[in-house]
Amino acid sequence: MCQLLGMNANTATDVMFSFTGFAQRADEHKDGFGIAFFEGPGVRLMVDAQSARTSPIAEMVRRFPIRSLHIVAHIRKATQGVVALQNTHPFVRELWGRYWVFAHNGDLRGFNPRLHGAFRPVGETDSERAFCWLMQELAKAHASVPTVTELTRTLRELAPQVAAHGTFNFMLGNGQALWAHCSTNLHFVERRHPFTQASLQDDDMTVNFAELTLPSDRVAIVVTEPLTSDEAWQAFAPGELRVFEAGAAIGPA
Repeated sequence: MCQLLGMNANTATDVMFSFTGFAQRADEHKDGFGIAFFEGPGVRLMVDAQSARTSPIAEMVRRFPIRSLHIVAHIRKATQGVVALQNTHPFVRELWGRYWVFAHNGDLRGFNPRLHGAFRPVGETDSERAFCWLMQELAKAHASVPTVTELTRTLRELAPQVAAHGTFNFMLGNGQALWAHCSTNLHFVERRHPFTQASLQDDDMTVNFAELTLPSDRVAIVVTEPLTSDEAWQAFAPGELRVFEAGAAIGPA
C-alpha cells in the first residue's frame, strides 16, 4: 500500500527533514510521489509518476526551500489505476473559494458513488473517487464556509461510509487545518517546547530542533509509519479521525 505524510504547524516550517526520511521508503512504494504545500491561500503541487528515489522532480523538491504551515505528501504503491500522472496523489480541488488537498492509503472495493458535475475524477483511482465524493458531500452538508469544528463533525459521519468498502487511511487539508483518518495504520507526533534532537529511522540524519525553533513554535507530523527512532509517536486507533490546527491535535468535536 501507499504511504502518507502530513504536516501542520503554527509557523512556516521546513519539512525537508521529514520528507528525506519519507522518500527513503519509495523503493517499495515506487509508482509515483507527490507533495502539496500551501503558501497563503495558494497551493504548490509537485507530482511525478516516477519513484521519489529517482524522480528529478523529487530531487528538485529536496532542493526547494519549502516552508509552509500545511503540507501533504504521498508515495504510491498502485492498487487501482495505471501508473500515470493523473493517478498520482495528492489530488487538489476547490470548494468555497479554498483549495483542498487529499491523499489516500488503502484499497476500496465496490465504491462507485454517483458524482455530479462539480466534482469528478480525472484518473481511475478509488482514491480520487473518494476525494470527489467527500467534497461533494461536504458541499451538500454546508451552505456556506463551515468552521473547523463543523467540518470535523461532518467528516466523522462521512469517513465510515467510505471505509466500509475497504482500507481508508487519508489526509485532507485546506490550508487551515489537517484532517487524518485511520483505518489500519497512522501515527503522529507533536513537536513543541522544549524541543529535542531527532534521528531518522530510514536515513543517517539527525536534527536538533532546539537550535532551529522558537519556544512558541508547534509542529504536528502525521505519517503512516514513524519517521524517527527517538520521538514519542502516538498511534491512531482504527476508525479514528483527528484534526490538527496550528501545530496541535484538537480534541473530539
